[in-house]
Amino acid sequence: MKPSLDWLLIFIPISVGLHFFFPDKATFTFVAACLAIIPLAGWLGRATEHLAEKTGEGIGGLLNATFGNAAELIIALMALHKGLYGVVKASLTGSIIGNLLLVMGAALLAGGVRFKTQTFNATAARSQSSMLMLAAISLIVPAAFHYLAGSAAVSMEDGLSLEISVVLIITYGLSLVFSLGTHKHHFIGSAELAEAPNGEGWSLRRSFGVLAGATALIAWMSEILVGSVEQAAHTFGMTSVFVGVIVVAIVGNAAEHSTAILMAMKNRMDLSLGVAIGSSTQIALFVAPVLVFASYFIGPRPMNLVFSPAEVMAIGLTVIITGQVTSDGESNWLEGVQLLAVYIILGIVFYFLPEASQH
Repeated sequence: MKPSLDWLLIFIPISVGLHFFFPDKATFTFVAACLAIIPLAGWLGRATEHLAEKTGEGIGGLLNATFGNAAELIIALMALHKGLYGVVKASLTGSIIGNLLLVMGAALLAGGVRFKTQTFNATAARSQSSMLMLAAISLIVPAAFHYLAGSAAVSMEDGLSLEISVVLIITYGLSLVFSLGTHKHHFIGSAELAEAPNGEGWSLRRSFGVLAGATALIAWMSEILVGSVEQAAHTFGMTSVFVGVIVVAIVGNAAEHSTAILMAMKNRMDLSLGVAIGSSTQIALFVAPVLVFASYFIGPRPMNLVFSPAEVMAIGLTVIITGQVTSDGESNWLEGVQLLAVYIILGIVFYFLPEASQH
């Protein structure tokens, strides 16, 4: 993506300086940390793209989704440690709808402008859409239990969420066996398109080195960001849930943004959709359960999977339209516009929704 966003790396030392020497400037610290994470996530995505050239589209999409989600996971773990469970759940919601609506919408739009109609493996897309439906069910059921079972539900929600998390982790593992093992031919993409970006690939050592460095710096910036999120939200007149669903999610999705859009513009739609949809699936079926498990060790109390009605609605609607768009194995620029429109509508709803209504 030209011009490069690497100039934003200057905000790494700025964030550190504000954090240590101007602790009362939390709003400036929050903005600086957000800007610092964007180019770092981009480098992380670039390294996984080069790894994808050596591993194929299926594993490449998984690697990009995994390391692309590193930012979200690190931010969520920092918030979890501080007991900001509302921000944690909001960031999970934002990551899911952000990848499916914003990232995939932008990718379909950018690719559709260059190519009238783009195709991808419909079987792989339907399989991923079914996993997304499972993800939606896993978040809807605990919320339904909470609101239907009444006061008796509270004492059982932690155990319920823990058991559901075990089921999700196992199912996610089996989905990897399906996509990378028994049915990997549906996920490999077009071999003739699998060229090294710009004709020159990175070595494995360089790719993993960039991954390690970017992940470490993202962890540091995420800790600074989480420490300033509440005061920044208050200053901007935003609810903490809106900051988590929209602002933090956009920052954390920077890696997926760059890779998915660039691959769509190269007409590599299997990899592009694999990054966008695979990232959301991984958030719901792997990252969310991991955070539930981690809360028993690093959080002030166990975290459950009871999301607010607004978050459940957003995820449910997002999964439905994603399945609709990907069902035929073809895409165009208008479908990208439609996904972006839904994202904007949901963003407006979360912005105007009072804090009290979001729990």
